[in-house]
Amino acid sequence: MANTAVPLLEKVYFENCPGCKQEKKKDTNPGIPYKEFAFVWMVTLCTALPISILFPFLYFMIRDLHVAKREEDIGFYAGFVGASFMFGRALTSAFWGLVADRCGRKPVIVIGICAVIIFNTLFGLSTTYWMAITTRLLLGSLNGLLGPIKAYSIEVCRPEHQALGLSLVSTAWGIGLIIGPAIGGFFAQPAEKYPNIFSQDSFFGRFPYFLPCFCVSLFAVGVFILCFWLPETLHRHNANKMQDGTIEVLEAPSHGSGLKENTNECEERAPTENLFKNWPLMSSIIVYCVFSLHDMAYTEIFSLWAVSDKIYGGLSFSSQDVGEVLAISGFSLLVYQLFLYPSLEKILGPITSSRVASVLSIPLLAAFPFMTKLSGLGLSLIVNCASLLKNILSVTIITGTFILQNNAVPQHQRGAANGIAMTGMSLFKTAAPACAGIIFSWAQKRQYASFLPGDQVVFFILNVVEFIGLLLTFKPFLALPNK
Repeated sequence: MANTAVPLLEKVYFENCPGCKQEKKKDTNPGIPYKEFAFVWMVTLCTALPISILFPFLYFMIRDLHVAKREEDIGFYAGFVGASFMFGRALTSAFWGLVADRCGRKPVIVIGICAVIIFNTLFGLSTTYWMAITTRLLLGSLNGLLGPIKAYSIEVCRPEHQALGLSLVSTAWGIGLIIGPAIGGFFAQPAEKYPNIFSQDSFFGRFPYFLPCFCVSLFAVGVFILCFWLPETLHRHNANKMQDGTIEVLEAPSHGSGLKENTNECEERAPTENLFKNWPLMSSIIVYCVFSLHDMAYTEIFSLWAVSDKIYGGLSFSSQDVGEVLAISGFSLLVYQLFLYPSLEKILGPITSSRVASVLSIPLLAAFPFMTKLSGLGLSLIVNCASLLKNILSVTIITGTFILQNNAVPQHQRGAANGIAMTGMSLFKTAAPACAGIIFSWAQKRQYASFLPGDQVVFFILNVVEFIGLLLTFKPFLALPNK
């Protein structure tokens, strides 16, 4: 028996275990796993695009569905359509996290992509207000991608590349939340924007909001096909097989740090560990949820504010104008996240970088309502710069909270931990569009109030939420995970 014992500091790889196969690959290839990171980026983008694609045309969609009796009430009804996706996600995120820990990351990812293909397409064909809400609700309920892909992003790489892996998730997520509206802005109502290509009597004339949804669904089909080559990372071990010799044990150098030496002990311990008692995890999730509430509310308010008429304090932009602004922000965000954020995170760390970004966001948001006094090239330049800076600051904060969450739990609990995070985030993001729509509709009716008239009150409330999130990043509330 002594001859078959494995030294404590040596890694153990189990035959036919996909997680061990991935761990061995990481140890033998110390470089950046570009192929796996490309999968991470595309899958995250696939789940982010349908969330925000509707915001540039949602105002016009609600108008065309004839559910709002007055123009000032459009924001009220738009909020509930925006909230239905996140409400569905809140109902099922914990479930998908558990499935990812038991059955693997890959099955959950594939199911989520299929949901995007089906229900995002049906949303573009909505002919009634309730059809729009129902398809968004089902899309959210069956889309459990984000939690597993966050866990996956750090399981496919060595510890020194985990910040880059998580930054890719937040980058693709942030870009999806920006490029999604850009696609919606460019391709919604094609018969009106491109009459030489699409006639009013054509299919796209009768369903003016189908084309942008179809473009996202088409991208999801491509990602679905690529997922057949997606490697699984979940460990599947049977402790009894070590004793009867049916599992091959391979020795590896002891300098690796990514895999716990006693994996069987980890699996046996998993059911007894209560994630809700893990305060470093729960505190980082709460901070993440508060900032997610802010970001989702900002995303909806920016689009509604930009397309609303100047007499109501808006910018009178078309959906295409909004799309152009968000497309520029999305490209710049990609450059920032790939080339600048990793260095920033190494210098400041995830917490300090999040605090700095939060502090800078407050005066920036306070300046938004005063942009309505500008016009022409000056307005376009200022709005583009402000949108770009705001999205860079937001993705810096979200990436920092991603890192804290995943560092707070071992590998075998990351799916469940991210499921809890997604449930909390989804609940907050369910409230965000609904509350943002109600507040925006109320603000448009008080253009001549003596205190914070019109949209000034909207951005003031956004700043209050941002400030609360900033306070929560300090001790004693936020606890760091044990090294």
